Amino acid sequence: MDHPAIQPISRRTFAAGLGLAAGLRSAGAQTTGTTKAIDCHSHLSHHSNPDWAGIDRRLIDTADRLGIEQLCCSLLSPHRPANPDEFRQCNTWAAEAMRRFPGRILCYAFVNPGYVREAREEVRRCVEDLGFIGVKLYNDYVATEPVVAPIVEQVIQLRVPLLHHAGHTSWLETPQPRISDGGALAALGARYPEAMIICGHICGGGDWEWTIKSLRNAPSVYLDTSGSVPDEGVIEMAVRTLGAGRLLFGCDMSMTAGVGRIRSADISETDRTAIFSGNMRSILARRRA
Repeated sequence: MDHPAIQPISRRTFAAGLGLAAGLRSAGAQTTGTTKAIDCHSHLSHHSNPDWAGIDRRLIDTADRLGIEQLCCSLLSPHRPANPDEFRQCNTWAAEAMRRFPGRILCYAFVNPGYVREAREEVRRCVEDLGFIGVKLYNDYVATEPVVAPIVEQVIQLRVPLLHHAGHTSWLETPQPRISDGGALAALGARYPEAMIICGHICGGGDWEWTIKSLRNAPSVYLDTSGSVPDEGVIEMAVRTLGAGRLLFGCDMSMTAGVGRIRSADISETDRTAIFSGNMRSILARRRA
């Protein structure tokens, strides 16, 4: 028997057929009442990409459809480790994006802590002069290396969070030799308990169960929920182990997965609201206090 040819459908059409599209567009409003979600981990496009403006515009359009009110972004250099000229340029472009999308884009200052003086000067410029909301560190150094300490001490003084790239992996063909994991960030939090440290992308492709357990005794370290890995049970285990007050909604550009894992988690609506926006809103308020 002949069968009709299968016609490809878009993700939007598929979502609409399941009744998901409208729910995703209003996810933040439904979850947090009068406010919408805050994505604690997002990225802007480097201007070496000829379509950088279109990519940034589509980021905002996608956030609109998913009920994400604000995106906390960094703009990373494609060449790493970045030198001072490169990370200053990235942050200048990030500041321009804040002006293009006022109230929607919030920015972390991206620096390489190996350039101690230049990195501290850049953090001061970004936070005090440009209104950035925190600092983003990548994998230039493990979080416990002494060279990172001056930046941590500075974010404490400025009352802004430090979002640190992290992962606990053993399967990568080309591992990142200086990547931090939850254990390193827990140690950093023990050394600086007054710092607001965010462990990046629990669903970024590492051993998320290990990471959650490694942060059990690190009450000052937050865990962001971003990443492209769609495993079930991540949010439920994190809430049981760490408490909802230490989880921050994030996407790291995997936006439908990021919203979906919080919306579908078997947790209370109070916890869902805290994760989607309440916890990050409290962190941002500390700078203004």
